[in-house]
Amino acid sequence: MSTRIVLSEADIARALTRISHEILESNRGTQGLVILGIPTRGVTLARRIAANISRIEQGSDVFAGSLDVTMYRDDLAHTRTRTPGRTSVPASIDGATVVLVDDVLFSGRTIRAALDALNDIGRPRIVRLAALVDRGHRELPIRADFVGKNLPSAYDERINVHLAENDGDEFVAIESKRDSEADA
Repeated sequence: MSTRIVLSEADIARALTRISHEILESNRGTQGLVILGIPTRGVTLARRIAANISRIEQGSDVFAGSLDVTMYRDDLAHTRTRTPGRTSVPASIDGATVVLVDDVLFSGRTIRAALDALNDIGRPRIVRLAALVDRGHRELPIRADFVGKNLPSAYDERINVHLAENDGDEFVAIESKRDSEADA
């Protein structure tokens, strides 16, 4: 198996700063803005984006929460599931601009599940999507509004996002089985 680092810690920080600015521009400020991360690393990224926005728009506090989508997934019968996590949203998201944050956008099924979960909580004015990495291979018509890095990859490759808060180190890597098979 071959692993190639495609984003360093500094690259991740730059991407999140850019995404934060783009969210502010799109929303024309922080009014009614709610940032919800999809566990696990999406929550960490959502907190960082909210902190960036608060630094950029001094004096503004942006709600950063989490939206667990485990029980909304359409592949529960086919894949390992993790224990459902915590959902933390403001008292009401009705009329808010909700930005969903995930680490890697792949098939779109996690985001579809997130939209279903949001629908059970309230009715936002608009829902946007931010992803640190968009790797393609969509199975559903879902597109990110804010992307840190478009990273075309083979279907059988794996994108690993490591964040200091979750993993102790920080980088994004592509893991490929094909490279090591070719070397054998």
